[in-house]
Amino acid sequence: MGDRIEDLPDILLEPVVRGALSEDLGRAGDVTTAATVPAGLKTNAVIAAREAGTVAGTRAAALAFQSLDPTLHCPIEAPDGTTVASGDIVMRIEGRARPILSAERVALNILCRMSGIATATAALVAAVRPHPTVITCTRKTTPGLRALEKHAVRAGGGKNHRFGLDDGVLIKDNHIALCGGVAVAVEAARVRTGHLSRIEVEVDTLDQLDAALAAGPDAVLLDNMSLDELRAAVTRVAGRLTTEASGGVTLQRAADIAATGVDVISVGWLTHSAPNLDLGLDIEPSSVSAGSN
Repeated sequence: MGDRIEDLPDILLEPVVRGALSEDLGRAGDVTTAATVPAGLKTNAVIAAREAGTVAGTRAAALAFQSLDPTLHCPIEAPDGTTVASGDIVMRIEGRARPILSAERVALNILCRMSGIATATAALVAAVRPHPTVITCTRKTTPGLRALEKHAVRAGGGKNHRFGLDDGVLIKDNHIALCGGVAVAVEAARVRTGHLSRIEVEVDTLDQLDAALAAGPDAVLLDNMSLDELRAAVTRVAGRLTTEASGGVTLQRAADIAATGVDVISVGWLTHSAPNLDLGLDIEPSSVSAGSN
């Protein structure tokens, strides 16, 4: 079992879930289920893991079912952040069969996707132990799913980088090229942002790092540096600000990067390329019973 984290509020989940259901139901609804499943039939179903991993997205999955039928009972047995083995039950769904089947794919799409991100994050977090280095995601998220995907990273034991362009300053190479240098960019950011905004500068050489340190940001992003360069960068920073390594991070390389002494490793593929966790929904045959419309 992992550490449970707080669910996202429904107000953030509902637009995503409703949009996905609308896309799937189309103009006529679930014609297959309507044609083959009696309207009053009731049943129990389970969503179970078909491989080991870390669960995320359970509340959104439950909301998919309950959006089609608020009377469905959806007890969650493996809350977000839980580590499951193959065969473990993640969620039960009890009530009318039609809405269960109609919401099945949307619920599983969300649950498998978010659990895949949580599982990949948990693997990276485990890989960098016992170093104090933090694993974070980036803004390389699926459009419309950022809140859910960043929640999944937290479920896997990682932390979140900035959520958007408005909650932190990250001065990159193109900003520097257009404004006239690192020092100019950092000073402009300090003048134009509030006292709670942190300023980070991206560098990809040690010479650029020296220029950034002279400008006095709060953090430096060490982009695509070799292990030797990362070690040298950490030595030059000497604890004066936060060091973040990014680029070329793999599960196999993560421990070596952490061993250089960087504070943070940011990983874009956690949210854009992590494989789904295999979860499936099964009807419990003995539970099928007739009901009223």
